[in-house]
Parts: sequence; structure tokens; C-alpha cells
Amino acid sequence: MSRKILIVGGVAGGMSAAARLRRLDESAEITIFERGPDVSFANCGLPYYVGGEIADRSKLLVQTPDRLRATLNLDVRSRHEVLAIDRAAKSVEVRNLATGQTFTERYDHLILSPGAAPIVPNLPGVRRPGHFVVRSIPDVDAIQSWLDSQTVRTAVVVGGGYVGIEMAEQLHRRGLAVTVVERNDRVLKTFDPEMAGPLHFELRKHGVALALGDELAGFDDTAPGESAAASVVVLKNGKRLPADLVVLARGVRPESSLAKAAGLELGPTGGIRVNDRLQTSDPAIWAVGDAIEVTHGVTGQPALIALGGPANRQGRIVADNITGRTSRYPSTIGTAVVRVFDVTAACTGASEELLKIQSIPYRAVHLHPNSHAGYYPGAQPIALKLLFAPDTGRVLGAQAVGKDGAEKRIDILATAIKAGMTVDDVADLELCYAPPYGSAKDPVNLAGMAAQNVLAGLVEGAQWSDVEALVAAGALIVDVRDPKEREGGFIPSSVNIPLGQLRVRLTELPTDRLLLVHCASGQRSYNACRILAQKGFRCKNLSGSYKTWAAGTETLS
Repeated sequence: MSRKILIVGGVAGGMSAAARLRRLDESAEITIFERGPDVSFANCGLPYYVGGEIADRSKLLVQTPDRLRATLNLDVRSRHEVLAIDRAAKSVEVRNLATGQTFTERYDHLILSPGAAPIVPNLPGVRRPGHFVVRSIPDVDAIQSWLDSQTVRTAVVVGGGYVGIEMAEQLHRRGLAVTVVERNDRVLKTFDPEMAGPLHFELRKHGVALALGDELAGFDDTAPGESAAASVVVLKNGKRLPADLVVLARGVRPESSLAKAAGLELGPTGGIRVNDRLQTSDPAIWAVGDAIEVTHGVTGQPALIALGGPANRQGRIVADNITGRTSRYPSTIGTAVVRVFDVTAACTGASEELLKIQSIPYRAVHLHPNSHAGYYPGAQPIALKLLFAPDTGRVLGAQAVGKDGAEKRIDILATAIKAGMTVDDVADLELCYAPPYGSAKDPVNLAGMAAQNVLAGLVEGAQWSDVEALVAAGALIVDVRDPKEREGGFIPSSVNIPLGQLRVRLTELPTDRLLLVHCASGQRSYNACRILAQKGFRCKNLSGSYKTWAAGTETLS
């Protein structure tokens, strides 16, 4: 007798499960119920369609129901909403949204892939015309229609996460004056402050205004004296931002209500609880994608991580397990990338902030290597941060920002985290090298080597955020850059002794104070610290040096 498998929700997880199931079991009856009109579409491409970089709407449709029926023999029912699960009867109640008809469908296995819903705050005026979320093709169709039918000059994006930043970039590309409102002190909170600093600089450089560290209070009509607009975004600090278009991008929450109503266990995050086979508390029901709670691969704690890559892999794993293969999904490490105008920001594993929250010991190094050999034209600096365990050297996380090569290095370090590698392993990686593509010591190798120096006690590091406290405790900041470099900016109260003069000017430095040494990026200051340490001075190297301090304090020029 053939297996009857029902899938609730398509897109990444659900469709990946359906396709894999068909390849593994030609006789299975596979039905997909999708509440929306499109069962398989490029969710991550939606902002780029709004901005016109993806010009052809049909390119967003990965598969259509007709093609899925023809090629995979799948029973695809779009505009069908699953209302309830009867676990005892192993059936679901479904409503055809086009006709209003409800019916019951039984299952042997049920896969839940409902995704996550945009968070829409319950505030006055939130539902007015000109306000949009970005989750589906109908959402961006509505935005396009508004842009085409209204006079739209200004936009406010509420939320500075991945979707919010992508939408800000794309609305700017459409010629709108854009403001991003973010309640945290920075955009892209998965990045630490000094790594988000360059992104703030890039956004402002292109004319995107940032309202950081303030809460949304509500929405209003324009008042006398304000620019005419469809809406006014009101902040708790009293600031009013007139907007012809508002995008609500404050994040998402798991669509777990169907599972909860059926008595399935939810985790502390509110996501559907699953085991490492992606089975819910009911062995006949499986769950994948943004609706499930995963284990964070670094902290080991429950987490909600809404990313397309993990959802696709989860769908494949569920199909394996349903068809008798043993396949495991141990964790998610949150590897992600976003373009912010002319720079790329990528991250993997745990941030420094998350490690602090979880009380996980760590060390951090910052560096600013070139994307490829510096003597070959077009080399661009990459701001790279590596986090690692102080006892074992195990890689815990990494972040990179740059115009070229940032995502490549994060992909390598994501692999290192997944493999449980240490900074010694990272320093020893054999990576591609030719002048147009990299350096003999790749930025990843250099990060591993910098971490090795810390673990070996060859240098004691300090972070940009430590500077104020160290100075207050009596430390002297020593800038070993050339005097010409200081014209572009310097850390207050620092003294300047270029590295080339350091050995002959040691008598100018106090022996009874900690010396906090920096250069532009950290290499010369490391060399200076080695000299000073061997001459009997107490010394700390400012990790990432002036570039990282300027990014963290947002004094970039």
C-alpha cells in the first residue's frame, strides 16, 4: 500500500521535502497544501524585484503547480489552508480559499512547513494604505502597484534586519528618500557594533537616513506644516517621519499556531519542537523551516533561525527519514550574507554579543587584510572578525565586511565551525592562491595566525570597546603609524611614535604604565608589542587597531 504524505506549506522546506520524497518513492501519494497562490517561489529575491534588479516577475516563480504535477507527479493545491489537525484520526481539515469549501484529508505522514509570519506591531494606524510587509509575491505586487499608482517620494522601513536593509537599498534604487527605523543601536543585530559601523557609513553615504535606538510609537496623518504624505511614522522620542510608503520589516515569528492547536510541543522560543530527525512530539508529524526551533550549533541553545539554506536541507532530511533512511539535522549556525550598496556583510556562528549573553568564554581578533594580493590591481580591504574558545581554540564565530571576498571567507569559516576546527586548523588551511583571487596567506589563514598568537601568549589583545576603560585605569595609547596617517584621524590622548623609530625612542615611554598600542589595522602594532614586551614593557595590542576602533565608535571618515 502506498504512503499518503501531506505537506502543509511549500516554498523552501516543503517543496524540498516533496521533491526528495518523489525521487525516493515513486508510489507515494504526495499532496501539498499552500495557503498562498504560489507554492514555489524565490522568497529571497522579492526585494530585488521591487527595486527592478529582477525585472521579470516570472523569474521569481521557481516552479508552478502544473510543472510540478508533470515532472514530479505531485498533487499541488495552492490557495488551500489547513485549518486543523486531528492526530487521533491522522487527518487534516482543509479549506479551499477559492470556493470556501472545507474537506478532510487523511495522512500516514504529515509535514509542517508553514514558515514564519512578519511581525506587525499592534499600534494605532498600522493597517492604513501604503503600509506593506514583504513575505510573498502578492506582497511585492501590492508594493509595485502602490509605486505605480501613487506619487511616492519618501519611504520609511521599520526594521533594520536583512529584509529591511535589502528593501531600503532597493527603494533607494527606485529614487525614493529612505529612512530606516531600528529599535536597536545598530542595523543587522547578528553583527557586532564595530562590524555594523561600516554598514551605517555605507547607508548614510548613499543617502539612507538611520533612526537607531528608538521604538516605534504608532502612525498618524500629516499635521499642518509637515510634508504631505500617505502616513507619518511616529517614534517614542517624539520624532515624526512623513512617508509615502512604509515597509514593516521588524522580523518574523514562527507560524506555530496550527501545531499548538493540535497539541504538538513547542519550544521555549515558540517554534515547533523537533528532534534531530525533525520529528515533532507526534512521530507521524514532521516539521521543517522557519516554524521550527533548532539547536544553535555554537551555543547549544534553542534558537529560531529563519534562513532558506537550512530549510531546504531540512526538507531533504525529512524525506530521507520518512522513506526509511536515517538522516540527522543536528544544528544551525546561522551563516548569512547581505549586500549593502557597494559592500557585502557576512557572518556565521555566534556573535560576541551572543557569546556574552550565553556566558560562553571567548577571545576575539580583528584584522583588515586585502581581498587578494595587494600588488594586483583592484585589491579591497576586508574587515574580518574571528571569535574562538580560549582553551581549545575552537572557532565559535566570524563576521566580515568588504567590497570583495567577504562572503568567500565566511563560507570557509562556516565550514570550519561545522567541522569543529580550531584556529590552528584554520591557520593551516590550504586555499586557492593566485594574485587576482587571493594571497599566499589568505585572510582566513591570517585570522587563524592572529588567534594563534593570542593563545600562545605572544601578544595580549584589547578590543576597541576596552579603550576608554583602559585609559581611565592609566594606560597610555601608543600610535605606531606614520604621522601622515594621523591626519585622517586618531584616538584621543594617544602619542605617536612610528614603528620605524620605536627602538630608538623607548626612553620616551613609561615603564610603570600599560601601553595600548595600535596602528591602522593591527600588524605593525603587533610587531611593536613584540618589541616592547621583550624590552620589559607591559603592552596590549589593540585588535584591528584604528580601523576597528573607528568603526566601533563610528568615527569613520
